[in-house]
Amino acid sequence: MASVATDRPPSPALPVVASGVELDPSPAAFGTLRASDDIAGDGEALAARMADDGYLFLPGYLDRELVLAARRVVCERLAAEGHLAPGTPPEEAIARPGATIKFAPELAEGNVPLHELLYGPGMLGLYERFLGGPVRHFDFTWLRAVSPGRGTAPHGDSVFMNRGTPALYTAWVPLGDVSYDLGGLMVLENSHRLHEVRETYGSRDVDAYCENPAEAAADPWRGPGWHGVLSDDPAELRRQLGGRWLTNPFRAGDLLTFSIHTLHASLDNRSDRIRMSTDSRYQLASEPVDERWVGEHPIGHGPEAKRGMIC
Repeated sequence: MASVATDRPPSPALPVVASGVELDPSPAAFGTLRASDDIAGDGEALAARMADDGYLFLPGYLDRELVLAARRVVCERLAAEGHLAPGTPPEEAIARPGATIKFAPELAEGNVPLHELLYGPGMLGLYERFLGGPVRHFDFTWLRAVSPGRGTAPHGDSVFMNRGTPALYTAWVPLGDVSYDLGGLMVLENSHRLHEVRETYGSRDVDAYCENPAEAAADPWRGPGWHGVLSDDPAELRRQLGGRWLTNPFRAGDLLTFSIHTLHASLDNRSDRIRMSTDSRYQLASEPVDERWVGEHPIGHGPEAKRGMIC
């Protein structure tokens, strides 16, 4: 395990903004993630902590130099594609004025250090300890290169990948140091325990929709144009559901993993740089897998994934 830095800022610079909405920064509404790096080698303890918190934050678990090598490949590609400010060092990822990049999975393709980082023995070993058996990962890698502007709205992963096992876990990996202003991921405390949300919103599938227009119009989560967002207002969502938004300033080498029922979002990118991160998914190899995300060319949310139904 890589060494853990101790020079993390203790609190965010105000205001704290997500989806263009200012969050309540008080200790009752906003907090930091509980670290679990001290139990990273204990599978039973990791499983118990995941059941309690709905996430595991492992600062310094990943090889920082490997993370930075993967980042360099992404930065070089961003520069070549014109997303970075001309004349600036690519590794600083300073955004070209007017850049509007966000979701860029193509930047993960052929990135050798990135694939070693996400799908090598260090990462797979963690999930094997935690899940108690051989694991498999999705073949699709989500890579985000988020230019200045709004981050990701609140959602749960179940609505995007619930055709396989529900015991599926996301690994969020920052490709570089991420300050509060750069806009890291945040989770809603205890949201994995919200059974009503799980049974309603969490049971939906973004690729399944009502063909009868009246039913689709009556239920915004069943229409063909729904994109999986739970709320456009993370402050109001927290007031409705309770808990706190939890996040941290992150460093290259940190790992945050969570269940598909843990609600999460990201802070807005209020810097002048592009924030890079990946999402990858892991499960027991013996359990059913969502067909949208495996194979040489996963279909994802493309036309082949759509399922019309009479509601």
